[in-house]
Amino acid sequence: MIFFRLSFFILSLGFCSGSIGQILTTFTVADGLINDNVYSISKGANASLWFGTHGGVSFYDGSEFSDSITVADGLVHESVFAILETTDGDVWMGTDFGLSRYDGSECVTYTTDDGLEDNRVKHLYEDSEGQLWIAHNDGVSSFDGELFTNYTMSDGLPFGGVTHSVEDNNGDMWFATGLGGAFHFDGTTLTGYGLNEGIPNLSVRSIAVDADNRKWIGTNEGIVVFDDNNEVEMEHPSLIELPAPHEINPVEDIKIDLEGRVWTGIYVDYLVTVGGVAYHNGAEWIDYSADDGLAGPNVSQLAVDQQGDVWAATSTGVTRFSGTPLDVFEEPQEALLVFPNPAVEELNIRWPSDVELNSARVLLMDGLGKVVLNQKATGQHERIRLTGFQSGSYIIRIESNEYSASRQVVIFSAGD
Repeated sequence: MIFFRLSFFILSLGFCSGSIGQILTTFTVADGLINDNVYSISKGANASLWFGTHGGVSFYDGSEFSDSITVADGLVHESVFAILETTDGDVWMGTDFGLSRYDGSECVTYTTDDGLEDNRVKHLYEDSEGQLWIAHNDGVSSFDGELFTNYTMSDGLPFGGVTHSVEDNNGDMWFATGLGGAFHFDGTTLTGYGLNEGIPNLSVRSIAVDADNRKWIGTNEGIVVFDDNNEVEMEHPSLIELPAPHEINPVEDIKIDLEGRVWTGIYVDYLVTVGGVAYHNGAEWIDYSADDGLAGPNVSQLAVDQQGDVWAATSTGVTRFSGTPLDVFEEPQEALLVFPNPAVEELNIRWPSDVELNSARVLLMDGLGKVVLNQKATGQHERIRLTGFQSGSYIIRIESNEYSASRQVVIFSAGD
């Protein structure tokens, strides 16, 4: 996989920039946004959008910001971390103090007093049956319009709560958790996926499901993709170029646009000024930063509007991506997979089934290029025990008469 940055031709000295066909337009309080610190976005009817900010909610009618919802209108709190317009036209707004519903004329608030398990709401999602899912610091709750059903640690979810929820193509739910990986819920049973199942980091922020029922799982160490059988299909540790030694990307959000392209928001909070947006065109990641016209590096959430444009929420305004090129390249269905990455006790390696095993070998090279492991491949899936290997960056390589592929992997000694 090749990762690279695009250089943009500046279209004006204002807020627009872009490559050929690509336009970035940024909106701030100067354009009518109620507050530049934007946490959440929801697609509305027609071309409209709702923005949850540090100062309430802004409504964009497709051409301008024309309305707002604040605490003066009954909103439970001004900082709106989650927002969603449901199919009935109601707008739900999640805060650290409960959940407010706006029906077009007034706000009604729901808290733990009404059956919600935790007031600290992180994400909102409506499933295909019209049921609302509320991710919060104690787990996740569903709401059928009358009653809340709560799922917490007592039901098998980990400590730290749920950060995101999404429905897959089978009608099952997936939950991202802050400390325990990803969870699959078939309506009865919760199944967890962690380091042993190929999740690179247990801090999961977002999950998106594509048309092939692949789950794109965003973690603090990039993206891992599960196939329709919920097994690792590919990994994307680096989506935007970051300064060494921070190459592995912490993912904040993932969305799939109307053309099937995967978009992701990246923010490295401990570096403060480092973050951006990237999309996958089928062959490689194309990335954008503040230098390219993005409102700022602190990207919190993405949304796709009715026209297929992608919006990015940041702490310094929102940016719309328009005119994204339609060229989508086919990625090989089978490629070299290495997981978990970083690895501690064991490293799993998978490669295409058509590789001729009689001549295939597995090589591991340290940072100086020294071969520290050289063994014959015994199957399409190899497991390497890492006992005795020092912590550091390595290259894993598969070689045969007609095939060769390499991946970088980070190994941590169990004693570190």
